Amino acid sequence: MLKLIPATPADNQTIHDIAERVWSKHYIPNIITQAQMDYMMEWMYSADSLAKQMAEGARFFMLNYKGDTVGYISINDTNGDLFLNKFYIDTEYQRLSLGSNALVLALAEFPAAKTMRLQVNRKNFKAINFYFKNGFSIDRAEDFDIGNNYLMEDYVMVRILIPS
Repeated sequence: MLKLIPATPADNQTIHDIAERVWSKHYIPNIITQAQMDYMMEWMYSADSLAKQMAEGARFFMLNYKGDTVGYISINDTNGDLFLNKFYIDTEYQRLSLGSNALVLALAEFPAAKTMRLQVNRKNFKAINFYFKNGFSIDRAEDFDIGNNYLMEDYVMVRILIPS
């Protein structure tokens, strides 16, 4: 059984460790370089960065499956328009439908949500297909300058939750 557990700053090291494991196996070397991963890990996953994200309203949830922490999810809510910041499941637990189930559980935390948006690397075909399977569509392609001469070359994807 999968459970969503609200994360606290005490979970920051676990979040960092899962991100590092997933990124090392999935992104290197076909999607981004090791140098870019190292930069992004510090930028987004340092203890200070995660604490700041939480303090600024990002809601983090730990994904617990059969007593093990297997991933995490982070969502910002702006008046019912959700932004899925981070969503990772440890590679050894992928392909068990945990991702789809986690999305259902996460959306239940935001019952008034109208849309959910996210950014995904344009070379991350596995994730793109996962999001298509879960009702997302590509809104646009966009490049985001993240500093240090790095770009995030992403698709912005959207899922309409409540039709207008």
